Amino acid sequence: MILYSFRRCPWAMRARLALRYSECPVEVREVSLKAKPPELLALSPKGTVPVLSADDQVLDESLDIMRWALARHDPQDWLLHADPSAAQAADALIVRNDRDFKAQVNLYKYAERYPQHTREDYRQQAQAWLEELEGLLTQRPYLFADHPSLADAALLPLMRQFAGVEPDWFASAPYPHLRAWLRGWLESALFKAIMAR
Repeated sequence: MILYSFRRCPWAMRARLALRYSECPVEVREVSLKAKPPELLALSPKGTVPVLSADDQVLDESLDIMRWALARHDPQDWLLHADPSAAQAADALIVRNDRDFKAQVNLYKYAERYPQHTREDYRQQAQAWLEELEGLLTQRPYLFADHPSLADAALLPLMRQFAGVEPDWFASAPYPHLRAWLRGWLESALFKAIMAR
């Protein structure tokens, strides 16, 4: 079981989170995105990470890897089987995170490449999303339950990126529950384990 990964890639990060949580015995191979190994390209010609080679199959989408791992072992019910309506809402939130918020993070983080607007403008465009997450987290410690779910782990890496663009602003922004949620993840043994060099 081999996972081709890049430490700071948000998609690889969330794949590693699910694999570690699920206690899958996987060998993580860190790759250079500037010099992709031929064995990675042989498995997945698109050449992006993460790529999991396991059980005679290849998975090269982070959510597919997460769901594959959780189907093997999910002790805290990250898939929210106990609450199908929450599971459906979680899936919809992940879709919007990966489609809409990802684009907003790119504009905000690399504002100098997109001079049509200022960094502050790009930050403001994302604030409706931050407010929505803050609203969810005022009700419970995690997005959809009293324990982590697939949605929490899937949203974490992009929120980490967003918060890191202007950390002083984020530290004083009116999102205390979102900040506490992010801090809890970043200080967790699980996150520290998957980010170890």
